Amino acid sequence: MTEPVGIALIGAGGIAQGAHLPAYKKLESEGKVRIIALADIVESTAKAAAEKFDVPRIFSDYREMLLLKEIDAIDVCTPNYVHKQPVLDAFAAGKHVLCEKPIALNAIEGSEMVAAGRKAGKKFQVGLNNRFNSGPLAIKRFIDDGKLGDIYYARAHALRRRGIPGWGVFTQKDKQGGGPLIDIGVHILDLSLWLMGHPKPVSVTGKTYTKFGTREGVLGLLGQWDPKIYTVEDFAVGFVRFENGATLTLESSFAANLERDIFETTIFGTEGGAFLDPFDKAAIRVCREECGTLTDTSLAFLPDIGSHEAEIRGFVEAIANDSPVLVSGEQGLLVTQILDAIYESSETGREVRLDIK
Repeated sequence: MTEPVGIALIGAGGIAQGAHLPAYKKLESEGKVRIIALADIVESTAKAAAEKFDVPRIFSDYREMLLLKEIDAIDVCTPNYVHKQPVLDAFAAGKHVLCEKPIALNAIEGSEMVAAGRKAGKKFQVGLNNRFNSGPLAIKRFIDDGKLGDIYYARAHALRRRGIPGWGVFTQKDKQGGGPLIDIGVHILDLSLWLMGHPKPVSVTGKTYTKFGTREGVLGLLGQWDPKIYTVEDFAVGFVRFENGATLTLESSFAANLERDIFETTIFGTEGGAFLDPFDKAAIRVCREECGTLTDTSLAFLPDIGSHEAEIRGFVEAIANDSPVLVSGEQGLLVTQILDAIYESSETGREVRLDIK
């Protein structure tokens, strides 16, 4: 029997307690992992998480925790501005790493992290969990089986009507890196790139807007934020050209005057198209021309999959089996390189050329 993988977490807040730790506890009950320790600069947060999930050791300084030899892998669940250094330090300590999305504040930081993982010879997975839902996995099977043919365009939306977070650092650019584009747009962009087969982007045009976040009196459905410290966009749009001739459009908002929240991608191919909302199984469609007629195929059965549990299970299995992770650091970096280019294009008013190796 393979020895359980020793896991430790850096950051014991919302995403750790709400998603990652429950998944690790399930895997621990199956004998596949041991949760060794967790670290958080807020001691009360660390203590609460440790008590709730029966974690034997806590640290206020994660660097001390990294000295524990029984730790095989580190899960980084910190805010965006505290992704880079813990990941670099974990690789330097010889640990595998799972890092919550986005990979970093920007692509420069992300490139350093990917390089450090390669140098250490350790696995690096980015927490883009939406790929693990049953709907996206089913559509990917249609694509891999050639049912959509040559994919030439994708239309990706991550739009909230009134969804500016009223907690955390989501509205502060120096800590978050951006607004909806980097928080929720990152998910739908990754999902679309994955379905398209990760073509190489060569140019990006984009524009960001701040029309609601800095105003007093705007309704907040996710708590009320402080408009005085709001420094991110609340709407963004981007257009991406790929080396193979394909294109993609991306829209993302925290606040916009639209009818409803939208989280979806539409894939256009020569043999078929697909509409995908990863959270609404009934809305998923594959659209084709078959036997001289136009068909819209719904999916009759999709199993319930906890996407965070599935991504963490995949990470642990990659370590145990010495197999590739399912969302690589390089793929997480590619998403951030495109997001950076949208921000740059908005600031300069010009198309941004990309030279991705």
